[in-house]
Amino acid sequence: MTDPQGSHGHSHHPDEASDSGHDHENQHAGDPQSGILRASVFGVSDGLVSNLALVMGVAGGSGEPGMVVLAGTAGLLAGAFSMAAGEYISMQTQREMLERELSIEREHIEQFPEEEEAHLAELLTHQGLESADARRIASQVHRETGPALDFHAHFELGIHPASLGAPRAAAFSSFVAFALGAAVPLLPWLVTGDALLPTMGLSALALLVVGAVATRFTHRSATYGATRQLLVGVVSAAVTYGVGLLVAGA
Repeated sequence: MTDPQGSHGHSHHPDEASDSGHDHENQHAGDPQSGILRASVFGVSDGLVSNLALVMGVAGGSGEPGMVVLAGTAGLLAGAFSMAAGEYISMQTQREMLERELSIEREHIEQFPEEEEAHLAELLTHQGLESADARRIASQVHRETGPALDFHAHFELGIHPASLGAPRAAAFSSFVAFALGAAVPLLPWLVTGDALLPTMGLSALALLVVGAVATRFTHRSATYGATRQLLVGVVSAAVTYGVGLLVAGA
């Protein structure tokens, strides 16, 4: 609860609030769909690498196409459901935490309007406004609870009430992205019996593409990203294939 001096049990120091606000804006600058695209690219990468390793391990251990297809399909579904469940629970928990913070802030605004208005004016002053202007803006904002909550959430908590995330959409996106990536090393086995070489070739091409696309979100070159992704996938597949041969020969 807010005390008469306007202090908050959950408040940040004004400077910290300012930094948090700027960092938050920088992270979300540009295309609002970039976060979804980034998560999708890395979801495809996860599915591709993990199922490639699984398929190669089973192929090295048995070589039986039916076993490879069964293992690859199980790996695709298990991984996709796991990714979707993890993404949903993570985002839903985060959303509930933010909603709780907003609920507490709304109660403070309704119960201690004058103290909260003075606190908002102080925050605006630390953003560079003159004291008189900050008090005037705070007074106007506090005429209604909704706008007041938006301002306090942004400047005090670093929260954007309209952008709390969509857990169900994120879970669906994660499921689809992982499944697409995991399907790549499995597809050749559904077309032909002995698909070891086609799997390696198709997966290598997919690894290069995914690695290159992923560098869109970094400062690295597409060539660097593609090579790194290919190396990671090849090493993973080689290790599991070797383990499969060892287990089969034991």
